[in-house]
Amino acid sequence: MKHIAVIGAGITGISTAFVLASRGYQVTIFDKNRYAAMETSYANGGQLSASNAEVWTRWQTIFKGLKWMLKSDAPLLVNPKPSWHKYGWMMEFMREIPNYEANTIKTAELAIRSREFMTEMAEQAGIEFNRVNQGILHFYDDEAEFKHADYVTSLLAKGGLERRRLTASEVYEIEPHIKSEVIGGYYTPSDFTGDIHKFSTGLAKACADRGVTFHWNHTVKSLDPKNGSPVITAKDGAGEIVTESFDGVVICAGVRSRDFAAQAGDRVNIYPVKGYSITVNLQDEMSRNAAPLVSLLDDRAKIVTARLGEDRFRVAGTAEFNGYNYNIRADRIAPLTKWVEHNFPDINTEYVVPWAGLRPMMPNMMPRIGTGKAKGIFYNTGHGHLGWTLSCVSAHMVSDTIMGADNQ
Repeated sequence: MKHIAVIGAGITGISTAFVLASRGYQVTIFDKNRYAAMETSYANGGQLSASNAEVWTRWQTIFKGLKWMLKSDAPLLVNPKPSWHKYGWMMEFMREIPNYEANTIKTAELAIRSREFMTEMAEQAGIEFNRVNQGILHFYDDEAEFKHADYVTSLLAKGGLERRRLTASEVYEIEPHIKSEVIGGYYTPSDFTGDIHKFSTGLAKACADRGVTFHWNHTVKSLDPKNGSPVITAKDGAGEIVTESFDGVVICAGVRSRDFAAQAGDRVNIYPVKGYSITVNLQDEMSRNAAPLVSLLDDRAKIVTARLGEDRFRVAGTAEFNGYNYNIRADRIAPLTKWVEHNFPDINTEYVVPWAGLRPMMPNMMPRIGTGKAKGIFYNTGHGHLGWTLSCVSAHMVSDTIMGADNQ
């Protein structure tokens, strides 16, 4: 039995460990936190959204970023402070613009497969994660955004996804709780939503039941490829140094994957793109009745929503290029709360829990899945804003790669 280490216990690391353990591998996970999914996989928008597979590599993204640079509440905010990593990443991002169509189509294909794998994994592990099978509704109040959505729909169709164009009245029929003015929308009934933290922690328990070893509260200090027998050196919560060798290591370390890749002799140009969310606690009957049941995506504001059970409403969005910064800024949270009040005025926003996480993004907006230069080094990272959506298919893909390497 091969012994594989996984660095990172977020959604990609836990999914990878689950698939590997299910295939008979001995698996050990290292994570600096005490529990699974405590960082970017803690409180995301909750969508399993093939309908949101469009990559961001368009000139319009660059122009909007420049226009919004000095606007603190903008959906996309770039800190102009010089940084070689940030500006180098952006140059590579611009070089990927010609691949926008192909990467959007590929992402849609992966997302559709991943939804199927996620359903299977949840059933195998017996996980309850507030899944809601009400589809995802994109709605628009801007003609230019709505027209662009027509084009995106044609690309998603090439990836195998069907979604239906709606009139304004049809939008209100599907989700009558929306109180703002809309001009139309798109509806994808095959998409669904859920609580990523519940899914991840449930999957972690299933991993433990399958014999996976967890090194919680272990900060990985170094990764040495060691000629095909990678060695991990970590510091545990008591300050003790732990060193262990493996037959292979899968790097699923989110925004820190870039550092581990460099130690392994690879370049994985991930940049941390901060996203924010609020969880609105629906503590009164009026709020519970006013909150939407269908998951929403406002393309102009770049905001997504998910209903998490009877008493929670998750609202997430924005993108902030500001380095490895976990600060929760009030001026970035306020637009999310105002968006709720504008679209759903009967929801009480007195009880709101803010959160921020760093999305690990590659310049081409595609995850890095596969082998490294050194034998025994593998990657499953860089999923950006679609970490949960793509996690289950990427876990199978990297597991296939590991099995293939074993058979060589």
